[in-house]
Amino acid sequence: MERTLDISMRVNSEDVRERIEARKTLVDFLRDDLALTGTHVGCEHGVCGACTVRVDGAVVRGCLMLAVQCDGAQVDTIEGISDSGAIADLQGAFQRRNALQCGFCTPGMLIGAHDLIGRGGALSRAAIRDHISGNYCRCTGYQAIVDAIESVALTRAGKAGSP
Repeated sequence: MERTLDISMRVNSEDVRERIEARKTLVDFLRDDLALTGTHVGCEHGVCGACTVRVDGAVVRGCLMLAVQCDGAQVDTIEGISDSGAIADLQGAFQRRNALQCGFCTPGMLIGAHDLIGRGGALSRAAIRDHISGNYCRCTGYQAIVDAIESVALTRAGKAGSP
């Protein structure tokens, strides 16, 4: 018999109450129970970054976290962050710079980039590469992604002549 637990959390600023299997991962809960399919399942080992979400403001891998660990937490997925308009400039830069191609890695890349830029301060291309190194992309070779993130970071910092 599977053990089930009642959980409640805020997902994309909406209250959610569910009874779920204790062993269900956060990414499976988001996709299967809440139909939030923007968060992708890739390696299921926390390596590829496809399942990246925010829990109480911290960027985490949804495949490494159990949904029951988020009881009482605020969970933000790509849908919520996108719908709020918080990453509209990043989405536009990814499109302009051709940094999305197949799109499988894009949600995790956008959440990671938003987190990095939100920390403030000067961002070197090396710092951007380092920050996104845990998000695998098999299409772009990363150059376009780094270009897009750098352009938004410069624009948000008020620097003229952004790449």
